[in-house]
Amino acid sequence: MEEKEYFDQFEAKMQMELLKLCTSKGKLEGTLLSSEDIDERWKEYAPHYMADSVSQVNQYPAAAMAWAGYVGMAVAHRWDEDWATYVNEPYEKLHGKEGFDDMDEHILQNILGLQLESEEASAIEDMMRSCAHLAISLIRHEQIEAQSTKAFYIFARTTRAMFRIGAALELRRLGYKFEKANLADLPQA
Repeated sequence: MEEKEYFDQFEAKMQMELLKLCTSKGKLEGTLLSSEDIDERWKEYAPHYMADSVSQVNQYPAAAMAWAGYVGMAVAHRWDEDWATYVNEPYEKLHGKEGFDDMDEHILQNILGLQLESEEASAIEDMMRSCAHLAISLIRHEQIEAQSTKAFYIFARTTRAMFRIGAALELRRLGYKFEKANLADLPQA
């Protein structure tokens, strides 16, 4: 039970630090935009994502983490676009022509509809890169033995946090935001 608490606390800290970073860069407003539908999709995609990314961690750690953010962006975009059509979209549809390796470009161009050279695509790439580097720094701070079971679980929790940040970034880009409700404005029962 202690280990689960440790992983839960680590993930909460990771998510909070990523949220702070995105907020400081003006990409989020201090709140993690989310949806149960989107979060549920990670449960389906996570085993496939982990199979793709674990082999990349040693050589390309930033990409292995950042691509989870792009997956979150793609799922959030599909959720907004037409969830009924995409609710059962298989994970492999997020792959580019080169599979996992160009997933980021495929999502930016073919799912989000951005030109790869555009300012908006560059801003997203910069944000994902910054998030991945922050995540790597937070993981290193934990001083976990490489290729251990603990390292695997920390990586899994980090990718889930990155997925959720990516989804929040896309929801914000699409115009979603939290607003305080005034009870006086709500219809009376």
